[in-house]
Amino acid sequence: MKTQLYITILLISVLFAEEAFGQNYHTSSSRAIKAYAEARQQYDFLYFNKAEKLLREAISYDRKFYEAYMLLGDLYSKQQRHEEAAKNYRQAVKIDSLYYKPAFFNLATEEFMTGDYERALGHFRIYLKFNTGSEKNKAIAQKSIKDCEFSIAAQKTPVPYNPVNVGDSINTADNEYWPSITADGQTMMFTREKIIPGSTAQGQEDFYISMLRNAKWSRSVNAGAPLNTPENEGAQGISSDGSYMYFTSCNKPDGLGRCDIYYSSFDGKIWSAARNLGAPVNSRYWESQPSVSANGRMLFFASNRPNGIGGMDIWYSVMGNDKKWKFPKNPGPLINTAGDDMSPFIHFDGKTLYFSSNGHTGMGGFDIYRSRMNEDTTWSKPENLGYPINTNNDELGLIIDAEGQNAYFSTIRDPKKGKDIFSFVLYEAARPDPVSYFRGRVYDRETMKLLSSDYELIDLKTGIVVSSGNTDVAGSFLVCLPSGLNYGLNVNKKGYLFYSDNFMFEGLHTAAKPYDKRILLNPVRVGGTMQLSNVFYEVDSWELKKESISELDRLYRLLKENSDIIVEVAGFTDSTGTVSYNLTLSERRAQAVVTWLTAKGIESARLKSQGYGSASPIGDNITSEGRKLNRRTEVRVIGKK
Repeated sequence: MKTQLYITILLISVLFAEEAFGQNYHTSSSRAIKAYAEARQQYDFLYFNKAEKLLREAISYDRKFYEAYMLLGDLYSKQQRHEEAAKNYRQAVKIDSLYYKPAFFNLATEEFMTGDYERALGHFRIYLKFNTGSEKNKAIAQKSIKDCEFSIAAQKTPVPYNPVNVGDSINTADNEYWPSITADGQTMMFTREKIIPGSTAQGQEDFYISMLRNAKWSRSVNAGAPLNTPENEGAQGISSDGSYMYFTSCNKPDGLGRCDIYYSSFDGKIWSAARNLGAPVNSRYWESQPSVSANGRMLFFASNRPNGIGGMDIWYSVMGNDKKWKFPKNPGPLINTAGDDMSPFIHFDGKTLYFSSNGHTGMGGFDIYRSRMNEDTTWSKPENLGYPINTNNDELGLIIDAEGQNAYFSTIRDPKKGKDIFSFVLYEAARPDPVSYFRGRVYDRETMKLLSSDYELIDLKTGIVVSSGNTDVAGSFLVCLPSGLNYGLNVNKKGYLFYSDNFMFEGLHTAAKPYDKRILLNPVRVGGTMQLSNVFYEVDSWELKKESISELDRLYRLLKENSDIIVEVAGFTDSTGTVSYNLTLSERRAQAVVTWLTAKGIESARLKSQGYGSASPIGDNITSEGRKLNRRTEVRVIGKK
């Protein structure tokens, strides 16, 4: 795909026209002029093969036929045969460098398209020195000079890059592209275009899925109906847990524009039929290439809707508390340019955006850039990923795994095999923040029956819910854990005591080992116990930390929902200190929780506090981790009103 600014030159200015030169040809050969005139007519009617043959004939009659070389350059440029176009423009300029000065712009443009940056730089500078041509072309030349200077420097300092084909379990003789993966790296979904032999038309696009088994991708399978249809589906972004996806489909009966974004969910067996997201995400314009954040609350996509900055812009929508997408926002001129900006991928860390652009300073075509969202939702200046990740060709559709190390993209390396998916290790300076994950399966502790439940991941420092959702029908869920923050996790179901856990990543910039746990929920009945893992106290004190509020609120709601139960809040310490000191400290900590609950309106008759000191340890009292486990607060249902 070549939607570069440089190609549009052919549409906005006449590169070569007979009117520019009149009848004063650079030849006296009547046979050359006759062949040229016939070629000009064939060119105007878009019979390029005939025109090419006639121009070659004209040049054979006179090797210094300036006009024939120029028209050949135009012809090859229209066909995107850039090396041949540059060669002919170069020959024309060699014959007469001052006759048609805008020829230097044409020549430099084609040289840039082939990655011949040194020559292109010199010829763009000559073009500007002549001070000729349109203001638009002058502006393009000025940007192109910056691109050339950047590209020359980038080639002298290449970044580490060693792409590897992901294998024939995924790649075939058809086109495979737009890979997307889950946070655990175990599922890849991609688009495959079935090529129709002998046809130049677009083939059938469907979704395929492959699973990682023993470090190898399994044979890909068609995602099946009703997701895949006789129409084309593609450019998808799968959710971090693999339970739903957003994708692009065009020209559907329920579409609002030419291409819209659709939604499908996975119930563990099949993908649901596509559902149009509707307004305000979709419009009567072009929306495509969705990428959803790991917490499911931000949706990035490309669109040419009004009030943008260039032709194609990146936009994003935020999901409100009502589970509806809000009106999309444009991240502004730091991300979007006067050119085309598209192919967004928001990493699992929720703040690192990778995208493709032909408007930022780069190496030609679409280059891949990285930007990070600041705490105030502004964006950092995009960084070009460098050469040879970026080249003079189009680079689109890059994604990065949760750990931030492995990148996936699609490219053509062997024309006989079409587009294939490749992976490579992303160099450290271009990586996002690493992300771990927690995968849980929820059971009834007494019956061991799998439970469909709700979960919340909370930023303990701010109390903000980072991610929330429901388990699948099998009681399973996966939630991402970006590095650098402390998280509290709650799993709850009506009629059960809740489960809580925490993950302390503040100050860490490496991904923790993934967590995989069975979660056992106790029914709300006498004898049921749960641990308050996210209730914290100041050191050697019973003063509650502000990080405890979210958990205490959850406990308050549980007691309100089950207004007939009586509970004991039990405090425990490690073995550090004397027995009497630990007993007193644990009693006061338990009482602090009771005091907080009564202040919120829970009847004191339903609450009892008890300190157990260092009795009943659940970890060793030797290691810091063991002592941490022993310092805990528990809640027990001890009766009913």
